[in-house]
This record gives sequence, structure tokens and C-alpha cells, in this order.
Amino acid sequence: MDVPTWEPRRVAAVAVALPDGVTPPGTRGRILHEALALYAESGFHGTSIRSIAGQVGINSATLYAHYPSKEHILAELVLIGHQELYSRLGSAIVSAPPDGGAAGQLAALVRAHVLAHTEYPLLAVVANGELHALSPEHAAPALELRTACAGLLLDVLEHGSAEGEFRVPDLLLAATAISSMGVQVAQWFGPDQRCDAEQVADAYVRFALRIAGVADG
Repeated sequence: MDVPTWEPRRVAAVAVALPDGVTPPGTRGRILHEALALYAESGFHGTSIRSIAGQVGINSATLYAHYPSKEHILAELVLIGHQELYSRLGSAIVSAPPDGGAAGQLAALVRAHVLAHTEYPLLAVVANGELHALSPEHAAPALELRTACAGLLLDVLEHGSAEGEFRVPDLLLAATAISSMGVQVAQWFGPDQRCDAEQVADAYVRFALRIAGVADG
């Protein structure tokens, strides 16, 4: 069996992209775009204001006119990532087949979660991996959304367990396992992989259903 390759330089492996409609116009948008690439490759602490400004083609003073600090840039990227995920998960719950029960809702949630991490892997890497670098004040809006995302999954698992669809000994551990495996997709998925995004999403739905105790996946 061929072992999948992994590109440690994520910027070299996938395109730098932000969701439609969230990128500010002009210089501010370019700052976010270039900072995302640098944060994904070097981390928040390994990236300087000067390096971001250099990639944008401006000087540091001009950058400060748009963002007071590199933490403000990171905070906006982290919030964008969490807003995009929460929006997708909420839409997934609403659009799940009404006759699919909790299993259908779980499948819809996992599919949306995985596809978000395949479509915007660099944003996911930064939103999850660099959140710790933010001050409590700057992290709070994203943490609130993260809690809301977790609540959507827990609600589905609780409902499925109450209705006898799921057999879950520990709801919190099951939710953590399901969400964690989806988050990790951003760390390895790219155009060089043998599976496309839909195939990965299909497989992870089956994995999640088994974690929930649905024997046939």
C-alpha cells in the first residue's frame, strides 16, 4: 500500500485562499492574504511585520495604517476561519434530509467540516494552530464560535443517542474524536493526494458514523 506523501511547507503544497466575500478590498485584503501564507508556513511568532509588508510590497508604516499590530491581522484571520466553519455547519444542519434522522445530520455536519478544511487548508491551519498566540481579548470572538460549532455536533450526538440511533458511551469524547480528525485534514490534504475532497469527505462520514455506533457506517 502506498503511503501518502506530506508536504511540510503547506504554502508550497496548496493555494493561499480566503472565503468569498470576506477579504477587504485593496491593501488591507492583500495584507490578510500574504499574512495567511506567512503564518501558515512560519507561524505567528516566526513572522514579522516587516516580512508581511515586504510580501505585500509596502513598508511597515503603511501596514500599521491598516492594522495596529500583527496580532490584529492574526485575530481577523482566525475569526474569518471560525465564521466560515460555523456558517457551513449551520447550513449543513438546516439542509440535512428531514427523514435522515440524527445520522443524516451527523453525516451533513462531518461532510461540511471536512470540505471546509480541504477548501481552505491554510486558513484552517492558522485558525486552529495559531489561536493560542492571541490575547484573551482577541481570541474571545473565535472561541465563542468554536464553542457554538462544538455545540452543534454535541446536540446531534445527544439526540441520536436519546433516539437509539447512536451508541455512544462518552458523548464528549466522541465529539472530540470526530471534530479532531476533521481538523487534521488541513494538515495533509492537497492536490498531490490520491483522493479528492469529496472522497475524503465520504470516508470521514463513514468513520464518524462508526464512532457514533452506527454499525454499517
